[in-house]
Amino acid sequence: MEHQAPSILLQGIVYLGSAVLAVPVSRRIGLGSVLGYLLAGIIIGPWGLALIHDVESVLQFAEFGVVMMLFLIGLELEPGKLWNLRVPIFGLGGIQVMLTMLLVMGIGLLFHQDWRMMLVVGMGVAMSSTAIAIQTLSERGMLPQPGGQAAFSVLLFQDLAVIPLMLALTLLVPQAGMKLDWMLVARGLGLIVFIVVGGNFLLRPVLRYIANTGMREIFVAFALFLVMGVALLMQSVGLSMALGAFLAGVLLADSEYRQELELDIEPFKGLLLGLFFIAVGMSVDVGLIFRQPLLVLGLALGLVLLKIVLLFGFAKCFKQADTDSVIFALTLSQLGEFAFVIYSAAAQMHIFTPEQASLLNAVVAVSMLTTPLIMLLYSISTKHRLRPERAFDEFETHRKVIVAGYGRFGQVVSRLLNGINVAPTVIEYDPNQIEMVRRFGFKGYYGDITRPDVLEAAGIATATLLVIAIDDVEASVATAKYVQTHYPQVKILARARNRTDTYQYMELGISSVREAFHSALTVAQEALKILGFGAFQARRIAWQFQQHDEKILKEALLIRHDQQKLISHSARSRQDLSDLLHHELRQKAGDDDKDRGFDT
Repeated sequence: MEHQAPSILLQGIVYLGSAVLAVPVSRRIGLGSVLGYLLAGIIIGPWGLALIHDVESVLQFAEFGVVMMLFLIGLELEPGKLWNLRVPIFGLGGIQVMLTMLLVMGIGLLFHQDWRMMLVVGMGVAMSSTAIAIQTLSERGMLPQPGGQAAFSVLLFQDLAVIPLMLALTLLVPQAGMKLDWMLVARGLGLIVFIVVGGNFLLRPVLRYIANTGMREIFVAFALFLVMGVALLMQSVGLSMALGAFLAGVLLADSEYRQELELDIEPFKGLLLGLFFIAVGMSVDVGLIFRQPLLVLGLALGLVLLKIVLLFGFAKCFKQADTDSVIFALTLSQLGEFAFVIYSAAAQMHIFTPEQASLLNAVVAVSMLTTPLIMLLYSISTKHRLRPERAFDEFETHRKVIVAGYGRFGQVVSRLLNGINVAPTVIEYDPNQIEMVRRFGFKGYYGDITRPDVLEAAGIATATLLVIAIDDVEASVATAKYVQTHYPQVKILARARNRTDTYQYMELGISSVREAFHSALTVAQEALKILGFGAFQARRIAWQFQQHDEKILKEALLIRHDQQKLISHSARSRQDLSDLLHHELRQKAGDDDKDRGFDT
């Protein structure tokens, strides 16, 4: 242990240092972060400075970055939206995989190559890198566009196709002693059914139980446990880890915990995804490229160009516009991570020689390097850069009102706004409240409004009004100060429990409402009517009391920290109020006749 710890720490320093140095430079010159990570991996890998040697173990660990990315994408894609993508997923995705495989095999047969070997080559060529494609689209703001959505759909189908292709690979070599394991297939299908059914009925209660602990670190731990656990279960039956994480995300896409899960997992996803790209860069066999540069580069560029032509044609067949077809084709033009797996398995089955497998793996790695460069050239050629956007709204950020807190106070505000078709974004930290809201047919989101990232995800930048109705006064004031500083265009209304809370908001220049004041005033007004006052006069007395109270509240603000002055002011205010209301009472006898018309 004494020797391992420094080694692990040293590797961590190497990874982080290389990323910190390479990625900002790469982004600054317009190459994007993906290419920066890949170049960092090449530099520190076995064929560069040789600072890291164990590439395989790093790549296996870093794959969790891809898994978390697919989980987050699933969180943003509600089942209804997924259903809307069924045609591009199974239609465009299925055609792309099958025809690419067959075309590559046909080209190989023209050059008198073994059909089994070329079919396996075609399997790898048909796959694209989910990590590189999604990251590239997100960085350049292209994921929400039709071309980006088509690319995402095909990537999803490719993940679904992993198990059939691996089964097909075993059928190609029956003499290798590998037989089709129907029990494995059944376990795979059974696990998918379990995740779908169990996720619908078990995840919400478990998340509510975890959230009730009030410990954010436990919620984060469960989120990571959920993603990694589902991923490893899928891997245990031969399915894609990323596919399992994606399914788990989709099941939680319409839940009230979606935003908190996303915000908690996002940092881990970013670091692990960066590590994944670094590991891919480390896996590039630079020595082989130097020995056979024309062969490696020629094959890589040839396959990339072949895929671009094919993908553009497929997109046009599905009636994509020219621009969307180009985005779709360029994004998916590289070979994917699955190619490493299938080519290594084929080498073990003696479909490839070790030298052929090494050559193909180098081609795969080089093809991954081409995507950021191609997308950069595309951006330059179109003479504009697209503004980054998110693929799907986390919250419904088009809403102009955010209500923080869904207790007895926030509920009234939200119900009134919903009644006039001004639906607010409601955020509540109590999972039991959120569950109650859901049962009554309303929609609320689980989240801590005091966190800046939650506010940003809720759409505070485009909101008109923030209503703060949470119990914690210190947290309310801190949130109000943050919004005032960073989003001064947003108006704030706050719930105050008493005069002390009101003073804090007044010092910030924020409008607040004492939660019990108006209800107590209404009770007092009803009491006056029972005592014989007319409805109009009772309402007038209550109104005069309210005006007087607001006046003395403003006066007391300046002296509230001086107890002696505050006591004197309070006594004087009570006398002023008594004089004011007695004057009203003296007018009662003369006003009775005029009031009778308002007594009903």
